[in-house]
Amino acid sequence: MAPPHALDEDRRTPRPSRRSLLAGVAAAGALGAAGCSRVATASADDGGDLLDRLRAQGVVRLGIAGEIPFGYMDKDGDLTGEAPELARVIFERLGVPKVQPVPTEFGSLIPGLNSQQFDVVAAGMYVNADRCAQVIFADPDYQMLDSFIVRKGNPKGLHDYRDVVAKKARFATGTGYAEIQYAVDAGYEESDILIVPDQVAGLNAVEAGRVDVFAGTALTTREVVKKSSKAEATAPFAPLVHGKPHVDGGAFAFRPTETRLRDAFNTELRKLKKSGELLRILSPFGFTRDEMTDLTAKELCAG
Repeated sequence: MAPPHALDEDRRTPRPSRRSLLAGVAAAGALGAAGCSRVATASADDGGDLLDRLRAQGVVRLGIAGEIPFGYMDKDGDLTGEAPELARVIFERLGVPKVQPVPTEFGSLIPGLNSQQFDVVAAGMYVNADRCAQVIFADPDYQMLDSFIVRKGNPKGLHDYRDVVAKKARFATGTGYAEIQYAVDAGYEESDILIVPDQVAGLNAVEAGRVDVFAGTALTTREVVKKSSKAEATAPFAPLVHGKPHVDGGAFAFRPTETRLRDAFNTELRKLKKSGELLRILSPFGFTRDEMTDLTAKELCAG
C-alpha cells in the first residue's frame, strides 16, 4: 500500500517536488512531537520505554487509513483489517490487551505518528527508503504487487506504468501511495497525476470517466471492483525500480526512538511466520501464501 505526500485534491497544478514535500512532512512531525503529549511518550535511551508505558495503560493507539483490506472500520463501526487483527495478536502477547483505532488519511499517517497522535501505524504501509528516513519499520508481514482499476474490457490496454505513459492515459492514485513514484519513475509527469483520497474514490473516478486508470495494490483493486459493473482490475504486476521488477512489503511503523518496541514486535512476528499462524490471521482479508514473505525492513529501506 501502499510513500508520504501531503493531501492535495488536484495534483494537476504545479507543486513542490516529492523530496521537498517529504522533508517538510518530517519537519512538521518533529515540531508536533515537541509540543504534543496525546499518547504515551518515550525516552530515546535504551530504545525507549513506550512498551512499558503501553503495558501499564493496557492499550495501544493504532493509526489506520480506512483502506480495505489493510485497516478500516466495518459497517458496525468495529476496527478490523489485516493490520489491526495482527496488532491484536502481537500486542496481547506483548502484554497490551487492547487496541484503539485512530483513523486518518493515508498521507497523514507518518506526520500523525511523529506528532504522537497515535503509538503505531497499522495500515499495511509499504516500506521504502523515503519513509525509512522518517520512521522505523517492523519487518514486513506481507508482500504485494500492483494492479490497475480500468474500465471494463481495459479499452486502452493498460497493464503497467509504461503503458500509462506511452498511451498518455489519465492517471490517478491515492494520497501518499507508493504508486505515485512508480508512475513518475516510468516517465509520467507528477503534476498531471490526479490524487484522490482512497481506492473507492479511485473507482468512482474511473467509472465516471474522469481518469483512465487508478493504481493501487493488487488486493485493494481486486476487492474494490467486485461490485462494479463498469470497471475491472488488471492482472497484478511488479513495478520497475531502477529498471528491475520490485516487490513491495507492508509493515507496522514506529517512531524512530522506539527500537525496543519495534524489536519486541518483530520477535513475535517471526514466531507467527514460523508457525504459520500469520497466514491464518491474514487470510480472511484475501491474503494467500503468495503474499507471505521473508523480506526484511533493512533490505527494503536500502531500496
